[in-house]
Amino acid sequence: MSHFQARGRTVMAGVGTLALAFLAVPAITLGSTGVADAAPSAAALNPGVAPGGNFDLSRWELQLPTGSPGSPKTIKPAQLKGSSGYQDSYFYTNKSDGSMSFWDPENGVTTPNSNYSRSELREMNTDGSAAAWAISGTHTLTATVKVTQVPDHVCVGQIHLSEGSGSTKPLIELYYHKNGDIAVGIENSPTGGQTPHTVGNVPLGQQWSYVISLTGGNTLGLTLNGKKTTWSMPSSFKGYPMYFKAGDYDQSSGSSSTVGAKVQFYALSVKHS
Repeated sequence: MSHFQARGRTVMAGVGTLALAFLAVPAITLGSTGVADAAPSAAALNPGVAPGGNFDLSRWELQLPTGSPGSPKTIKPAQLKGSSGYQDSYFYTNKSDGSMSFWDPENGVTTPNSNYSRSELREMNTDGSAAAWAISGTHTLTATVKVTQVPDHVCVGQIHLSEGSGSTKPLIELYYHKNGDIAVGIENSPTGGQTPHTVGNVPLGQQWSYVISLTGGNTLGLTLNGKKTTWSMPSSFKGYPMYFKAGDYDQSSGSSSTVGAKVQFYALSVKHS
């Protein structure tokens, strides 16, 4: 079992879910305690340190919207760790509340397989290698976030298929829309196509919490402010290794350096069991 979390607090995420779910038909399920999975509360954050002083970033790599075309700049976990760790204008500690803040302009550098730039964390292993876990067991990504700017919609969390798997697609993406709608996009297969599911609405600039989960190798879950919805994972994804991503992956592109998405994180943890 591995577990990493925001420093100074313990994040509890429900890991048990009922296995009854039907393809593309959401159903509210209960956690192992018999109640809906609880939304985490954010800890007090220090606005005077780098993000690595408030969050354990030893198992995250940062991708930035800078670099050369098709090759965005990345920052390794060792550079992100600690109170004096890496920060810049795209990834920094908000001086008013200590949140881990991401800025992603529309004209940023993209990967070869995307039209959109990102300021986003990618899950890593303790030895610094890229995480690529099997889908068996229970896997959770837990966060408390606030979106303060978005041109259309932005992805703030996802489960992605591992590099070298033969696919460049995500399994599930969590989107925040400019009208406040929060939606889950579930990929239809490793070859592409995504089905959206709206799960709630939160006003721009208001904090909210989520848990993205994959349980038993076949059940996807999204807990929004304590309310959980599940779907069956498409069977075509079985056998593919996965990893988590979290941050600011703006879903719009353009020539502007001032139009883009801003996302702030107040809690972030991953757990595998």
